[in-house]
Amino acid sequence: MIIYISLLVFSCISKGGSVLRLDVVNQWNLLDFDLPHYIDYRDIRLENTVFTGLEITDDRIFLAMPRLRAGVPATLATIPRNTPPSSSPVLRAYPDWSKHASVKGSFNCSQIISVYRMRIDSCNRLWVLDSGVMTSIDDFTRVCQPKLVVFDLFSDIVVRTIILPEGVLRPASLLTNLVVDESVQGRCDSSFVYMTDTAAPGLVVYDGVRDQAWRLSHPTMFPDPNFSDYNIGGESFTLMDGIIGITHSPKLATVYFQPLATDRIFSIPTTTLTKGPPGEFEKLPISFVGRKSSQGVALTLNLVDETLYFSPTAETSVASWNPLTNQQKLLAYDPEKLQFLAELRWKSDGTLWILSTRFQKFFLRTVSPLEINLRVIRVFPKNGISHGVTNNLFI
Repeated sequence: MIIYISLLVFSCISKGGSVLRLDVVNQWNLLDFDLPHYIDYRDIRLENTVFTGLEITDDRIFLAMPRLRAGVPATLATIPRNTPPSSSPVLRAYPDWSKHASVKGSFNCSQIISVYRMRIDSCNRLWVLDSGVMTSIDDFTRVCQPKLVVFDLFSDIVVRTIILPEGVLRPASLLTNLVVDESVQGRCDSSFVYMTDTAAPGLVVYDGVRDQAWRLSHPTMFPDPNFSDYNIGGESFTLMDGIIGITHSPKLATVYFQPLATDRIFSIPTTTLTKGPPGEFEKLPISFVGRKSSQGVALTLNLVDETLYFSPTAETSVASWNPLTNQQKLLAYDPEKLQFLAELRWKSDGTLWILSTRFQKFFLRTVSPLEINLRVIRVFPKNGISHGVTNNLFI
């Protein structure tokens, strides 16, 4: 099945418009932090601070800001969930400032170094994937082993820390995304965790019962040089990122994934991931799911009906496709508010949350503090434009 967003679809939408209303929950020109007295504001570089990870609870929104460049105040923070529409709340370091490496670069490995994404399990615990890498865009300095840090959200206390072993890493490893799978051998501490290694492309699997980790790699996880260039809002940049988007269907026992530098989505059975380290020369049963109209980071799944949500970057849009029914929808299109979507999160109440970042401006150092550059957005996907198998949205 090839999925392709046709430009013909957008001809029926007025410029600057959206198929569904974009409910802007929060927005910022630049992020603002509740800084403690001992941090010198002159060391802060808010123009280097962009969020890439989103998680939502009943009362809080969690945001991850990796240390792509120097001057990021905190790599994991929260804001209240119930704030006035389009407000710009101050971010609070999670769980507190003592857990975050210094802005000046001093740190110890018991702290949280640099986080791209985090996930909540069914026991109300937050699994935080710490890459251990500072200034990953500028000089890629690994200062600590990557680790999983698990917080109890009732108490905001660390209940488990898992240091990932050297054997599953490569010199260029950068762990950026994760799935917590509670469908195979139990919940909470019994979970499997699947982690994307974006810079040394592969998947790292952690078995919570056996307390073991292993690595899988395949050419489909690598970037495609033909898709390493991006043009968003009239600005162009090059980024050769491998596997980063990942989501999981417990019903189908399938993990979907995509590199950034590609137009394709792939899948792998969870039975392959969970059975242990692959044998020498073992062929991985990876399937080609579909082809998009352009690259994208974000990927998530509706756990009720198996619908995949994704965001083609060049089209500044959000779309969906159900591999079981072939139902296809264009959910949202907006060349201003949907310029670069770092994260999509489907929630069980039927909402789809979007993290919109204008990443290209942060990457190219053209970000302006006078413009809105960062947004948390919510949509209700049920009413998107629907098309059949041979119509314009997907072919």
